[in-house]
Amino acid sequence: MFEPTSRYASIQDATLTVLDLNGQPRVVVYKRRRFIPSAGGSTTLVEHTVVQAERLDNITARYLGDPTRFWQVCDANGVLQPAELEEIGRALRIAVPGL
Repeated sequence: MFEPTSRYASIQDATLTVLDLNGQPRVVVYKRRRFIPSAGGSTTLVEHTVVQAERLDNITARYLGDPTRFWQVCDANGVLQPAELEEIGRALRIAVPGL
């Protein structure tokens, strides 16, 4: 369901049985909740200071080689919303989990 590099790829599935409009049971499969991991579980590669007109996907491509892995930079900096990291002058921790 998710790409192997997705932040949700390793999250376990859960199921819930509900009744449909006809009163028949239907199984709903969903991903369990994902929590931001602690910063202690990753290794910092570099710190990057955001300059004008930089986007997080471009920063991620530069350091991690894949713009879709922006979520790893979000995790390393403890934020949920990527836009929080695009503030000019902000120092970003670029890290790789589990190294």
